Amino acid sequence: MISARFLPLLAGAVLATASPAAAVSASAVTAATPAPAAKPAGIQRIDPTFWWVGMKNPKLQLLVHGPGIANSTATLRAYEGVTLDGVQKLESPNYLLLNLTISATAKPGKLQLEFKGDKKTTYAYELRQRTTPGDQQKVQGLTQQDFIYFLMPDRFSNGDPKNDYIKGMRAPQVARDSMYSRHGGDLKGIENHFDYFKSLGATALWMTPVTENDMPKASYHGYALTDYYNTDRRYGTLEEYKQFVDKAHQNGLKVVHDVVLNHMGSKNYLFLDQPAKDWFNQWPTFTRSNYNSSALNDPYGSELDRKLYNKGWFDTTMPDVNQSNPLVATYLIQNFLWWVEYTGLDAYRIDTYPYSDPKFLMQWGQALQEEFPRLFLFGEAWVGSTAQQAFFARNIFQPVDGFKSNLESVFDFQSQGAIHDALRGDQPNMNRLYEALQGDWMYEDASRNVTFLDNHDMSRFYSVIGEDFAKYKLGVAWLLTTRGIPQLYYGTEVLMKNFSNPDGKVREDFPGGFAGDKQNYFTAAGRTGQAGEAFNYLSKLALYRKATPVLATGKLMQFIPQDGVYTYFRYNEQGQAVMIMLNGNKEEKTVDGVRFAERFTGFSSGTEVVTGATLSDLKSFKIPGRTAWVVELKK
Repeated sequence: MISARFLPLLAGAVLATASPAAAVSASAVTAATPAPAAKPAGIQRIDPTFWWVGMKNPKLQLLVHGPGIANSTATLRAYEGVTLDGVQKLESPNYLLLNLTISATAKPGKLQLEFKGDKKTTYAYELRQRTTPGDQQKVQGLTQQDFIYFLMPDRFSNGDPKNDYIKGMRAPQVARDSMYSRHGGDLKGIENHFDYFKSLGATALWMTPVTENDMPKASYHGYALTDYYNTDRRYGTLEEYKQFVDKAHQNGLKVVHDVVLNHMGSKNYLFLDQPAKDWFNQWPTFTRSNYNSSALNDPYGSELDRKLYNKGWFDTTMPDVNQSNPLVATYLIQNFLWWVEYTGLDAYRIDTYPYSDPKFLMQWGQALQEEFPRLFLFGEAWVGSTAQQAFFARNIFQPVDGFKSNLESVFDFQSQGAIHDALRGDQPNMNRLYEALQGDWMYEDASRNVTFLDNHDMSRFYSVIGEDFAKYKLGVAWLLTTRGIPQLYYGTEVLMKNFSNPDGKVREDFPGGFAGDKQNYFTAAGRTGQAGEAFNYLSKLALYRKATPVLATGKLMQFIPQDGVYTYFRYNEQGQAVMIMLNGNKEEKTVDGVRFAERFTGFSSGTEVVTGATLSDLKSFKIPGRTAWVVELKK
């Protein structure tokens, strides 16, 4: 499925040629041709930019980049506990690979790397002391008790206008009248509203990628990274991002870092000056992915379809990385270890997870979990069935072509589609909600999956349900009471609306986040009318969920919907239970409570947590039309 994220790229005339495919293909071939040999003229960079002593894996691969650096002889001055195991040349004369071993006895300091050619160059490479082990505020992971607030930094709040334009970067200044330009939101703007997130009941922040995206068009979304080891300075510096994570932790908020494994931006230095042709999936002419993951585990599938899916490009300006190359795999794994150790972030959200090389995904996940056991990994697997979705998470399946996912969690697109189907139109289809969970037996633990109503790649929930406020409350109640880790897209709490096609306005600015905004939804006074009612309803349920562990971590029992009413329970062995009843009909319905006797044992009444109303009779219920009840059962 093609993500709506890339519609702005295609609509925005990314390549001003009659044949963008041919243009990209030509540039790829040209960039992959080794440049003429040149004399070493200094080192432009080394990736990783620095490293740490005490990592569980003692091996370190350094990618050295500089004009003609391959013509140099590389050595390491004596440093206790560190050895240079070998030097490897690549196709391009502008790269060298240095393979080091950092023993457990090594101390922090600076390695002196010497490069001798026509000239001698010395590079002081820093080894730092680790800070994440033993620090309980770093790399906390996520659990079912979390509630993720998802936002786009560029569209949320501008806290530092001085970084709106950075000299030398390709995109022009901010232009808030264009949906495909940058608007100026940044890390400082998000930080300014930590109290807002907490008042809403959120416990974790997921932002679209904050890594550098120095692309000339539609660079605001962040999914075409141009530097693996730097933040986008229009959001804040690398150090400011580290401080942002620390401050979020101090405020009781976890941080989810959005990453892309499958591709990069075409302005990344690794693509502009390719280390070797086999660092990217090359084609004679530009070739897109077929966007169909079914090819990976289809027992009757063709090799061509599998190759197109995994090795075809996602978009013209997003070169597909060849993760089957072990040097590339190591480069990527080290990078994502680096971000965790440097910042102490809590979770990775993996963009376009299934598109990557399957064996690499297993290797990547294992390496991160071994180094950071508490790190939480969840992936975007936008597929068409529960079985296919479960294939990309830890599951009960046998390996397919050597692949068995070690990913803890995936976005639950199946239940997301179900809540839309259940509430779209006049006739409720509550059976879809029941069926979406019926396939949970395929997962190792489906309660780790991330549930949601909408996101930046699809039409907003409030518009999909026809701007019906009663249906909105049904959807919110379901999100905050069903199994899994709920995620809320920014603005859903104040009824932001619009469709992803044709104008992409699902990524509009949050009202109040920018100078001159006529409305300010960050304040109670600014949230007038139904926007305020929506915020209050959602926050009350989210805060109740936060204070009531059984609603997040308890077992779930659901009953087959009858007459448009869906009823399920969250309960635990300590005798706590909450009943959720969703009436999708316009009219009131009478529900026979005797049907739920196995869950009512030991309880005599209940309290509806939003209204405070008491339900004294558990044998029969009259639930109003288009109403959600969240009932704490009483003994």
